Amino acid sequence: MTSAPDAAAGQILGATAGARSARHVVARRQAGCGSSSPLVVRVRLHANAVHVSNHLRPWLPPLIAFSANSPFREGQDTGYASWRTTTWGRWPVAGPPPYFESPAHFDDLVETLIDAEALIDRGGLYWDIRPSHHLPTIEVRVADAALTPDDTLMLAAVVRALTATALQCIRAGEPAPRPAPEVLRAACWRAARNGLAGTGIDPLTGHLITQTTLVEKLLHTIAPALRQHDDLDHTREQWQRLRTEGTGADRQRAAYRQRSSTHDVVDYLISATCPQ
Repeated sequence: MTSAPDAAAGQILGATAGARSARHVVARRQAGCGSSSPLVVRVRLHANAVHVSNHLRPWLPPLIAFSANSPFREGQDTGYASWRTTTWGRWPVAGPPPYFESPAHFDDLVETLIDAEALIDRGGLYWDIRPSHHLPTIEVRVADAALTPDDTLMLAAVVRALTATALQCIRAGEPAPRPAPEVLRAACWRAARNGLAGTGIDPLTGHLITQTTLVEKLLHTIAPALRQHDDLDHTREQWQRLRTEGTGADRQRAAYRQRSSTHDVVDYLISATCPQ
C-alpha cells in the first residue's frame, strides 16, 4: 500500500511491498526468515521519526512476543515461537536499532554503513524500527506476518498507539528510556524463543518477568492513545483472545499435534488467514 499525502500524524499507512522486497525474496528463503508484517506510520518530520525510534525501542520484546507466528522451518519445529526474528538477525544491519543521539547521528551512521559496504543503500536498513529516508514516516517491522485479520488489526492498533504515545512524550520533552543494547537484544531473543509463554526480560531493569506481564505493561502505557483512536476495547478483547488461544505459533503447533503433520498446519493457516 502507498501513503496518502494528507494522512495525519500517527496514522497507519499500511503494510509495505516493493521492488527491494521482491529482490530479497530468494535471500530471505535461503535464510529461512519467513515473512514479517511491516507497518508504516506517518510522523510528519524525519527528526520526529528518529526520536520516535528511540521511544519505541524498549517495547520491541512484547511486540515480538504477542505477534510470534513462525515456529517451523523446513517442516521441523525450531523450538522458537518466532524463528524469523532469529534468522532475520543474519542481515548485517538488523534487529533492535541503536539509540540515536540526534537525526544527524542517524544520518552519519547510515552513511558510514553504506561506505563500509554493509548496506547497498538506505533501503537496506533492516532494523526492527526504521525511519524512512524519503518519506515522513517510520516503519515498524519487528512482527511476524500475522495469522488472522484480528491479529493484524491488534498489531496495527498497538503500533499506532505506541507511535502516538512516543510523539506526545517528544512534544513534552520527555527523554526516551535507554536500555542497554545487550539487554534489549537478549530480551528480544527471549521473546522470540518463548512467545507469550514463560518468562521474558524487562529491558529497562534486566529482570526476568513473565511475557504476559510485559505485554500488560505495554498496553497500560498506551491505553490513553488506544482510547483516543477508539481502539481500546477492541485491543483488550483481542489481548484476552490471545491469552486464551495463544499466539499464532501456539495455534500452528496445536494444529501440528493433531496428527504430527505439517499438512495440517498448512490447512489451518489457510483457513485462519482466509476464514469462510
